[in-house]
Amino acid sequence: MLRDGEGRDQPLVAVYRVEPLRRELARLRAAHGTLAGLPLRALLAGLALVRVEDATATASFDCDTWADIGAARARIREHGNVLDEWITAVKAELGIELDVDTAALLDLARDAAHGVARPAAPLTTFLIGYAAGRQGADVAELAQKAAALANRWAAEDADGGDGAGGAKADGAAGAGGGTGAEAKPTE
Repeated sequence: MLRDGEGRDQPLVAVYRVEPLRRELARLRAAHGTLAGLPLRALLAGLALVRVEDATATASFDCDTWADIGAARARIREHGNVLDEWITAVKAELGIELDVDTAALLDLARDAAHGVARPAAPLTTFLIGYAAGRQGADVAELAQKAAALANRWAAEDADGGDGAGGAKADGAAGAGGGTGAEAKPTE
């Protein structure tokens, strides 16, 4: 469990083992007949917890007031500024001048990570950059195409596959020729 810079436990920023958690929930339910209305500390009291200090208060920023929420929102906006500064520094280091559509690439990374697999995010954004450089194509257009592909893969997985044994919508085999743009190859 995270302990903030002021020494307060932050039970919502923690990792709990499932079995001890279930055991304590069952114990509390048996003792009180319900879990409704019980404080979280009643559950935590029966768990063996390891505290992790958050000396910088970056992970345990507590939002109890509107002022706290305003400060949290400012931190989120600052995150965007850090990305802009990083991209500027990387471009200078690599000796390139390029307008980077950060929002489009981050959206694509999210779609690839959630629709395909987490490691697909950096690999996909790399491929977008490579394709843009080789083809002189627009990054935003390429990102939209790749995001649409990631979303189709996610939809196929959610539907339990395309029901055609990996065949593309046009009847060609997914693992055979073609671009793979229409359907996920057979796994």
